[in-house]
Amino acid sequence: MADENRFRAYRRGHRGERLAALALMLKGFRIVARRYRTKLGEIDLIARRGDLVLIVEVKARPTLIAAMEALTRTSERRIEAAADLWLSRQPDHGSLSVRFDMVAVLPRRWPVHVENVFQGGN
Repeated sequence: MADENRFRAYRRGHRGERLAALALMLKGFRIVARRYRTKLGEIDLIARRGDLVLIVEVKARPTLIAAMEALTRTSERRIEAAADLWLSRQPDHGSLSVRFDMVAVLPRRWPVHVENVFQGGN
């Protein structure tokens, strides 16, 4: 039973990330990485439009408030650490602007893109 619940959550997460990626692409962003994993943390999506890079956390929750509350300070630190590592590997990192966003995937609604959900480097 636990394995089945874990598998269901895993599939829901993938579906949420696909929807979030589609919503960002329709806004003109190019998805440059999905589920970017490091020893320091994981980034659900990395999107880019020109020199703007979005570090995106995707949360599939029943409400926007629940999605916002699911983003803890601990998870923010892990996302920031992974983002620093990704950025350091980009040849044009000095010219990039970085923003930490969230996409909330809610039942029977188009994904909600929340810009600047937290400030990196705090």
